Amino acid sequence: MAQEFDVVVEQDEAGYYVASVPALPGCHTQATSLDDLMLRIREAIALCLEADDVPQERLNFVGIQRISV
Repeated sequence: MAQEFDVVVEQDEAGYYVASVPALPGCHTQATSLDDLMLRIREAIALCLEADDVPQERLNFVGIQRISV
């Protein structure tokens, strides 16, 4: 059965796309295109799920807010 994960995608100053999965600490990757990024994050998620220390508690995505301080 397929599992669903929320993926946060950002772009750094050099133009690389960076993806991370909040529900899987340490699960992240980067690429120069969004298509490559999606392939790589799927691979990263699969590798993280193979690890024995995957958290069992699921997070519910609420949203992202940008604030100025």
